[in-house]
Amino acid sequence: MTGTGSDRSPRARLRALRPESFGADPTGERLARIRRSPNFADGIFQNPEPARRGPSGSSVEFAKIYFDKEGRSRRAPTGTIPVHPTTVADLARPPATGLRLTWMGHSGVLAEIDGHRVLFDPVWGDRCSPFPFAGPKRLHPVPAPLAALGPVDVVVISHDHYDHLDLPTIKALATTDTVFAVPLGVGAHLERWGVPASRLRELDWNESTEIGELRLTATPARHFCGRGLRNRQMTLWASWVVTGPSHRIFHSGDTGYFSGFKEIGAAHGPFDATMIQIGAYSDFWTDIHMTPAEGMRAHLDLQGGAPAGVMLPIHWGTFNLAPHPWAEPGEGTVEAAAGAAQRVALPIPGEPFEPGAERLPETPWWRPVARVPAGGWGGTALTDGHEPLTDGSPAAADANGEIGEGGAGRASGEPGTDAGRGAPETARTP
Repeated sequence: MTGTGSDRSPRARLRALRPESFGADPTGERLARIRRSPNFADGIFQNPEPARRGPSGSSVEFAKIYFDKEGRSRRAPTGTIPVHPTTVADLARPPATGLRLTWMGHSGVLAEIDGHRVLFDPVWGDRCSPFPFAGPKRLHPVPAPLAALGPVDVVVISHDHYDHLDLPTIKALATTDTVFAVPLGVGAHLERWGVPASRLRELDWNESTEIGELRLTATPARHFCGRGLRNRQMTLWASWVVTGPSHRIFHSGDTGYFSGFKEIGAAHGPFDATMIQIGAYSDFWTDIHMTPAEGMRAHLDLQGGAPAGVMLPIHWGTFNLAPHPWAEPGEGTVEAAAGAAQRVALPIPGEPFEPGAERLPETPWWRPVARVPAGGWGGTALTDGHEPLTDGSPAAADANGEIGEGGAGRASGEPGTDAGRGAPETARTP
């Protein structure tokens, strides 16, 4: 921009050059509100309990595990992932019980609750990445076109990582009349992408907003944020409680296990259904994602310590973002549910179900298109000794498409290959 006579500062000129997908930094009153937050200290948002945001241990050791040829082949299905064929027709009928959930893949869920429609973490893009040509690709198509879902009363975003906040999806929704409920600071991204400020409900932890007859509350989570090259930790992450006249639901967003689930349950539960993150975990980042066993523990905490309601496992199956085998989160959830005598729903992507119904989708649908563990289905050896792939399997090709295109985490915002984040976070209880 030399020779233009512009009086903009170098920093402003650099901001103008950043990719649109990076979003925008909070400024003005939004930034002032962030600095006043009880959850903001030492220049960044803090977790409710101490958490290491990036990979722990040796980055060299992680690379050996992540890029191991045999391990890579386990992280993809061996065949075509099934998708529910009648999603749009099913959604045209109102839920008989007043509550219906439709898992759209990864963390995306359409919740029809007490006459309202809430869409959590919608990602309709082909990649969870700042670039359309690189980054983790989806392993199955979206169950239905976004426009075919019909009117949505509120879109709820848990945090600003690429596998939860998707630029093309938000821009499409910006043309509708929907309201967006987002954690503090995330509104800056949405405004840059065309969402009017009047349609934003931007909340700090334990703040609520009312939309129709629903009350939405942003509740704590143990995670981190960031979309650009410099992760300034200036946007909040959250789990969400949605309460209607007759039903209550909970969406975990991304989170490590922490004691705050008990407090959330005591304040807002018990819940008719919880949507709990149980995928993309690793021994290299134990503080910011949950295993299936931890996810079940979180669900029970939310329900007052005893089995209740229905748990829907989310954040798995759609993108490869961690070193664990593709089917392991589903198998781990089945095992954890059996141990806790807890009802879980296991829908294929796009399959609507009603948590209050007598029957739930309970078939482990992934088994026909996954590698059989050494211990067999229902066994305990889920990560070692897998059988060779069947001839003609596309798994290796699917897995190879993930590597060299941003890798797990680098583009999505997940911790997978971002070895630059590793310092422990100084945390305090809000």
